Amino acid sequence: MAGELVLLTGGTGLIGIKTLHTALKAGYSVRAAVRSQKKAEDIAATPTVKALAPGSRLTFVIVPDILADNAYDEAVKGVTFILHLASPVIKGDGFTPDQYETHLIAPAIKGTMSILTAAYKTSGIRRIVITSSEVAIIPWDQFIAKEVDTVFDDTYEIPFPAGPYSHPFEAYSASKVRALIATKDFIATKKPEWDVINIMPSFVVGDNEIITDPKLISDGTVSAAMAQVLGGDSGWGAVPSTSVHVADVARLHVEALNPKIEGNQNFLAVSEGERGTRWEDAIEIVQRNFPLAVKSGVLPNNGTAATKRTKVSATRTEEVFGWKFQSYEEQVKSVVKQYLGLLGVEAA
Repeated sequence: MAGELVLLTGGTGLIGIKTLHTALKAGYSVRAAVRSQKKAEDIAATPTVKALAPGSRLTFVIVPDILADNAYDEAVKGVTFILHLASPVIKGDGFTPDQYETHLIAPAIKGTMSILTAAYKTSGIRRIVITSSEVAIIPWDQFIAKEVDTVFDDTYEIPFPAGPYSHPFEAYSASKVRALIATKDFIATKKPEWDVINIMPSFVVGDNEIITDPKLISDGTVSAAMAQVLGGDSGWGAVPSTSVHVADVARLHVEALNPKIEGNQNFLAVSEGERGTRWEDAIEIVQRNFPLAVKSGVLPNNGTAATKRTKVSATRTEEVFGWKFQSYEEQVKSVVKQYLGLLGVEAA
């Protein structure tokens, strides 16, 4: 393990930066594929990278366009493992219906296929870990709208979801289904020397060292928990009752490189068991853990949130990896602590 070279994509994302830090702490050497020199500088400037001082164990390769043909051909040369986290994410509404295919679905599929194809053309790679999503195995209507008694686990499969799509998140979900199916077909057809593990997070919540402006603390899925703490609303309506700490998702990605974990599997990343997350609980969590910040008004803690019941079980993931996912409370606390730190306010 020590010193083995890992190619990591998506290193400036919420999950990506935490995974990069986790891989370095575990002793791996990391080659981060970034879209620009500025992205490389952002990673190098994070407090954890500075503290670790990885030197030659952290290098960068610029891949400006993951949709370009042969985008990763040079980046994969000489690596033992690949952590593929790069994919478009949903930030509010973000995209118009005519952009769903070009901005959400095509990048997810083409980016994944580009990594797989590049890896297939080289030698010495042992495993690729891909960031998928729980929405890759849960039917859209049952995930977002219908409350059913089905307990979804990582053995669940759904068919290819054809458009048109009614919502950007539906298109995002379709991109994850289609990328998962394409990966499975690639392995069955090409029979590569390496295997693949798909990590399937729920709504990811936690601190993000790429963010240095407190105004951006509710970026992406973090807003489902944090918007209400800041006196607002995520704007997403009732959010499915599934969340996971970003540190746990990063840990799964890195520990999945261990050959003791059998390849060609999917692993869900969801906390709180079948009961799930109650997003509105953040108000009580913050009041109890940060009373002075609430009293002073730094944390308004008077916004709104709603939860839609969706039963997802990651019990098998916990059994295979041998540890429990952190609670929603720990997820909320990690974001709030970072927010207060960025404001220069004592976390109390």
